Amino acid sequence: METLKKQARYKRLYKQLEALMVKSTDPDARMATIVAVLHHKMEYFSWTGFYFLRSEALTVKTYQGPLACQVLQEHTGVCWAGIDQKRTLVVPDVHKFPGHIACDSRSRSEIVVPVRNPEGEIAGVFDVDSAALNSFDSTDAEWLEKIVNLIYL
Repeated sequence: METLKKQARYKRLYKQLEALMVKSTDPDARMATIVAVLHHKMEYFSWTGFYFLRSEALTVKTYQGPLACQVLQEHTGVCWAGIDQKRTLVVPDVHKFPGHIACDSRSRSEIVVPVRNPEGEIAGVFDVDSAALNSFDSTDAEWLEKIVNLIYL
């Protein structure tokens, strides 16, 4: 998707999500809403969801798309790398990422955004896969970080 078109779409989706967030203060409800809106409005999102830390395990939470891995092997793959490096990761080709976990063999590119709880600690990640190579860029990173921040407003 062309950068200007992508920016405009994210801006509209952010405003829509911001308005929807006032309907509930529950983080799980907010995550479910974020996943549903983005998964159905961003045509290159093939898997959209959250993984959260639970007793040191990174466990799937709310998602849409093909069946997910329920628990991700510790400190392996893109999701754990986002947590360990404490930053958003854009992976143009998941098959070139060391230790990539292939929950869905159709996944070709991925973006992972750390989710911080109200205390500022990383509680999990927002993870999006695409069936195409090079689907994600700095525009996705910028807007998905803003959107993830809506969870704990």
